[in-house]
Amino acid sequence: MPDQSATTTVTHSITVASGVFAPGHLGELTQVLPFELVDDVLERTRAVQHRLRLIPSRVGVYFVLAMCLFPEAGYLRVWSNLIAGVWALVSKVPSEKALREVRRRLGTAPFQKLFETVAGPLARPSTPGVSYRRWRTVAFDGCSSLQAPDTLRIRKILGKTRRHRGVEGYPHVRLMALCETGTRGLLGAVFGPTSTGEPGYARKLLPLLDGSMLLLTDRNFSGDEFLNDVADTGAQLLARLTYRRRPAVISVLPDGSYLTRLRGRTFRIIEADVTANCADGSRAADRYRLATTLLDHQTDPADRLVALYHERWEIELTFLALKDTLFAGRVLRSGDPAGLEQELWALLIVYQSLRRAMVDAVESRPGTDPDRASFTIALRAAAEQVISARAVLEPGDGQGGITQAVLGALLPPRRARISTRLVKCPISQYTVASQKRPRKSQRITSVHVAVCRRDKTEPDDLGFRERTLRLLRAEPGRAWRTVEISKALGITVRAKYRSLCTQINQWAEQTMLIREGRGRYRIAPEWLAPTK
Repeated sequence: MPDQSATTTVTHSITVASGVFAPGHLGELTQVLPFELVDDVLERTRAVQHRLRLIPSRVGVYFVLAMCLFPEAGYLRVWSNLIAGVWALVSKVPSEKALREVRRRLGTAPFQKLFETVAGPLARPSTPGVSYRRWRTVAFDGCSSLQAPDTLRIRKILGKTRRHRGVEGYPHVRLMALCETGTRGLLGAVFGPTSTGEPGYARKLLPLLDGSMLLLTDRNFSGDEFLNDVADTGAQLLARLTYRRRPAVISVLPDGSYLTRLRGRTFRIIEADVTANCADGSRAADRYRLATTLLDHQTDPADRLVALYHERWEIELTFLALKDTLFAGRVLRSGDPAGLEQELWALLIVYQSLRRAMVDAVESRPGTDPDRASFTIALRAAAEQVISARAVLEPGDGQGGITQAVLGALLPPRRARISTRLVKCPISQYTVASQKRPRKSQRITSVHVAVCRRDKTEPDDLGFRERTLRLLRAEPGRAWRTVEISKALGITVRAKYRSLCTQINQWAEQTMLIREGRGRYRIAPEWLAPTK
């Protein structure tokens, strides 16, 4: 019918840079990474072009960032996406070789500096899920599943890990990130070969902590020295300890937690049994032993801190979004070390920019938890805005495209679920399902937290340390010889006696005991009388 055949013409204006700078944009994300910021970073890193070419340095930066939004596309296809909305302003298309050369000319310094500029807390302290009391909750962890190309130059830097189940097919990069748990935004990141352990990389991130933060860590970062280094930054700490750690008791608090000293600093230890009841009638239980610098049991009850520790797992979703959503689980494209480093910094920049746009979107609707914003929706909207070159400099009428997409498809409130920890990979340590978890994902109907009270521990269950401290507390002014301590404890086996001597030396280094002379020790004043 004629009325159904009517047509309408819709026109819109696009504002971009002029001349050869026109392809240099990232769609709506350009508002997060404006021209002025990129130019300033290029100037500080001395990466500005010496003469104006077909691909200026600023355009090259946005091109490398666009590669992260289109990981499946080659160089020329990425360039086509950048100029799709501004094709009338582009007179000549560069070759693939020219695009490779601009990457080499830029190097890694501008991208590292740009990430350090945009990294940081994203949400206001009043945003739901961001803070515990007056502290912003943050966490760091490592991810070693990013795969790099299997080239000779990459293998020389990263190597390949040989495991008892086989050799890795590709060299892997270990990425260590410090993130804001409420928004999953990045405060900092470092990366390198997997031959360096996670605590080594984590130490490089400690200067980013300050007194406004509460750090959540897992058992890989529970060493005495590391915990003290974190406390020295002024940040509060809530860390899970390994099962083998049994800190000595100075005093037991009314809620069942107790105080201890690690390398001369007082920490509070919380031991709790956490049981999750599932919808199918099954149960999953585990024991947690947490160390914290929050020493007041009245303002920070033990059960509340145990529940708060669950926020540490938000960083796992950060890595999920980085490697599986943003980069679609692909092998990184750069075959040389410098290009690989540049690509990783660009990946982190784009991720942080997307998180910034998502937080701005949810904060425009007060009371909305950032957990409800979909990273996949934001990523697709950002890629579409690059192709159409919309909202490069300003959002235009109303909200931007990313904001509309995120708010129009908010996720429902998160459901409490539990699933087995199983990875279908022959070299993974999680190829066998955990016996503590259900075989399939289950809905959690209730969670019970039972704080274990150390004041109920029977003397027979105590190890050498607790028995030794009880012995020395009985005569606090006496300097005991190690032979006298072993006889009083009933230690007759020579191997156990040598073990006791070694441990006594360690306790003296930890300031639990005071060395009066060769082989003579007395208890330190702060360890004299535990109160209950």
